[in-house]
Amino acid sequence: MLLLDLAEAAGLRPLHAAETADAAARADRAARHALWRSLHRLPDGPSHLPPVSEARDVYEALLLAPTPPAAATGWPDNGLVVAQTMLLGRLDRPGEGASGGLSVLLGGLGDALAGTGEVGAVVTVVLAGRDDLDHDRRLLTRRRGGHWLLRLPVDAPAAPPQHVLPAHRPSLAWWATRLLASLPRACDVLHVRYADDGSLALAQAAARLGARLVFTATPDPHRRLAETHGDTRADDPGATEALRGDLHRIFLADRLVERADGVIGIPDASGTGQLLRHFPALIHRYGPDGPPAPPEGIAPYEPAEDEQDRRRALLDSLFAGGDRPDALDPADRDLPLLLCVGRLHPVKQQDLLLRTWLTAELWRRATLVMVGGATRHPTPEEHRVRAALGALVTGRTRAARRLALLPALPNDRVRRLERALADPEHGVRAWYVCPSAKEEFGIAVLEAMEAGLPAAGPRRGGVSHYLRDGVNGILLDTASASGLSRGLHRLLSLPETRREQLARAGRDTVAARYSVAPMAQALAGVYGEVAHT
Repeated sequence: MLLLDLAEAAGLRPLHAAETADAAARADRAARHALWRSLHRLPDGPSHLPPVSEARDVYEALLLAPTPPAAATGWPDNGLVVAQTMLLGRLDRPGEGASGGLSVLLGGLGDALAGTGEVGAVVTVVLAGRDDLDHDRRLLTRRRGGHWLLRLPVDAPAAPPQHVLPAHRPSLAWWATRLLASLPRACDVLHVRYADDGSLALAQAAARLGARLVFTATPDPHRRLAETHGDTRADDPGATEALRGDLHRIFLADRLVERADGVIGIPDASGTGQLLRHFPALIHRYGPDGPPAPPEGIAPYEPAEDEQDRRRALLDSLFAGGDRPDALDPADRDLPLLLCVGRLHPVKQQDLLLRTWLTAELWRRATLVMVGGATRHPTPEEHRVRAALGALVTGRTRAARRLALLPALPNDRVRRLERALADPEHGVRAWYVCPSAKEEFGIAVLEAMEAGLPAAGPRRGGVSHYLRDGVNGILLDTASASGLSRGLHRLLSLPETRREQLARAGRDTVAARYSVAPMAQALAGVYGEVAHT
């Protein structure tokens, strides 16, 4: 199978159609699929494919007769067609599986980009597993306006986690090439954002289609390789596997930077200086100032017609009873509330937050609400974090009544909940707390600030780029339980007038500097420059 995939990548045809079909009939599932993909590109190959009726599931049915996206009306005649990738998790569903702030960012960004003069249509590329395809076989749907959603079928129950993507790279490159080529208009620019095998697969598709490639590069994992793995021992399988994974990501990032027609960075207090240290070739391409780093931002919140009723219903559900794992005791509604939203992952450190809240006796002073985690197809990381959270509260009956663990919610419900908690009419004194070891940027923190919640986030990473300690929020030392404890005690000790001041300052910061519209305009300029050079 490897040799066949290599031959396809090189444009070679090692077998005739009849030979390929005969080999497929005797092959295991993975090899059978690779041979079927090969048949599709041979001149007389499709006639040697089995009938769709012999498909064993929905993925094989699509593979035997790949259905191009339905002819879509409403595609503009002018402007660039830009594809952006969201291959981890689900769009607009933060906190589920690998879905984080990027899934929210790309939803709003795609909407805004399609409204710029330079870009005519945006296609957000996502993955769809067999369960998703069983529920809905459509591969192209319209999100809104000129923003479309393109689903690449993947042979797994759900979209696979990042470390499994190498096994799917050849098929993803094939699907992306075939489906993007069948759009009503050719793709001009393809933007990938992660240093992983999914992005490399889409880069291969861009090359086959003649589309320009843009890559968002970050200093990690180059920057932290020595810090993270300096003491790795050869006899520690877990540590050596983690090192192998980071070295592979460095390889992928280097390849993507090399292949990209345009590279952009993530806004940081130091600009793109860190990026130039680890990718010195960018100096020759962009000069000493490095590549552009368009400002990031959030989409405007769109209230429902019955917004107030929905907010009240959310709060009623949240305070429905401390005997439920996903609700709080109504008698504790007068206590300060700490809200944490995000995917369940060790780097997000929800376990550190819960442990600190318990051991520092903060549960006596404040309730804690955590939102995140998939209910269907949870990842191994979600299993481990959930187990850790459960173990921490075992036997802590009184504290558990002041803890609510909610699964991931759609982004509009998260933002509605934040507004409900921030509304003085509801009488809840709430804080948004991000306990992550670090955040590249922290879209969830910005959304909480925009909603009117005072926010506390980690000193390390991108949050400190916009959150100034004691000015428009609180910066936390999240490197240890003791540091986090000091920060939480500090914010819970602030008088109510000070909490309200920080909330107003945070909301003003987002309104003044972090709308998605300037980001869309800046990116449209980058795409236009890349497409026309």
